[in-house]
Formats: sequence, C-alpha cells, structure tokens
Amino acid sequence: MNDLLHSELFALLLTIGTYLVARKIYEKFNLSLLNPLLTSIVFIIGVLTVLDIDYETYRAGSEFIHFLLGPSVVALGYVLYEKSKYLKGNIVSILSSVFVGAVVGIGSVILIGKMLGISDEMIITVEPKSVTTPIAMLVSAKAGGIPSLTAVIVVCVGVFGNIAGPVLLRVLGIHSKMAKGLAMGSAAHGLGTAAAIQMGAVEGAISGLAIGLMGVMTAICLPLMNWLFQIG
Repeated sequence: MNDLLHSELFALLLTIGTYLVARKIYEKFNLSLLNPLLTSIVFIIGVLTVLDIDYETYRAGSEFIHFLLGPSVVALGYVLYEKSKYLKGNIVSILSSVFVGAVVGIGSVILIGKMLGISDEMIITVEPKSVTTPIAMLVSAKAGGIPSLTAVIVVCVGVFGNIAGPVLLRVLGIHSKMAKGLAMGSAAHGLGTAAAIQMGAVEGAISGLAIGLMGVMTAICLPLMNWLFQIG
C-alpha cells in the first residue's frame, strides 16, 4: 500500500482526478473561491499531509505533468503565430505596456517595502513576483534575494491573478482582447495565461507573449531600479 501511495501512478491520478472534480464543482456553482486551481492545491496539500507523503515524492511522481509544461509553451507560440495579424501595428504599444507593467510592478514593491520598513533582502525577493518562476528565481538570486521564497511568492501571485484577474477585467469593463492578454500574462505569468486561454485564443496567445516580454523587461529594469532606489 505504501509503495502505491509513493508511486507515479498515484501522483498522476491524484493530480488529474482532483483537477477534474474541482472543475466540475466550479462549473456547477460558478464561484470564484471555488476556482479549480485553488481548490486542487488545497485538496492535494491536505491529502499529502494526511497520508504523510513529502512534496519531493509527489513532485517526482508527477514529473510527466511538469514535462508537459514545455510543449504547452510551444503550443502557445503556434497560437501566437496563427494570431500574428493582431501584432501588426501594435508592437510599440505592446512593448510599452509590458515595460510600464514591469516598472510599476517593481516600483510598487519598493515603495510599499520602504514604507513598511521591510529589509532590502525581502524587497528584492518579492520584486520579480509577476515573472515566470525560473526567471524570477534567477533574477532574485542575482540581485541578492531568497530564490526559494521568491518561487512561493510567484506561485501565490499566479493563483491570485488566475482567480481575480478575469473578475477585475470584467469589473473595469476591459473588452480589448489584446489588453486582456497583456494584463493576464504580465501580471500573473503562466497561471494568468491559463485563465486568458479560457477567455479566447487571442487572449491566450498575447498572454503567452507577455510572459516572455515581462521576463526580459523585469531582468533589465529590476537592477536599474534597485540602483536608483539604493536597494541591496
């Protein structure tokens, strides 16, 4: 029994099964708090805790799902190619939007951190919150932050963006497909893109583009802004 609980089969069935059930629950009640991603995370953490299965064992067992993240990024690139007509004449606006998003995202962390008296190390750790995890951890480490904590923060931001992003866009009356995609990808990286794909193919494609652009902009702006505000 113990071998089964620590097997790849159990990890895959737990992950996929939990998400499918969580999605059915969400479709039935249509409540933001019952978002499939959030519900799945909470349930899986509970199962692992009760069954005394450490995260590394679960992570190794669900490696196939992590592997699929690579092909999914390529798939987003293909969708972006199909929707390339939306990029014509909008390159400057796209680049400027993501640039402003990076500056505001980093700047807000610095200003709030300074107001609350948070240490420079913690400010640096939180700064790359809106960038996909691998880039965020690398930027955090190079700047003097805590990469492991950065990863946790990035996931939390992604979950929040996945849940609150679509609601906020509706409340603000944002109807532009490009604006929705840029907002979701720039603010909530991969998890935001997952929500953008549900909005439509264009939103998902632009959101996937925003992930990469946000990573580049953050890598460039973060050290410059830290130097400007004497962080680190």
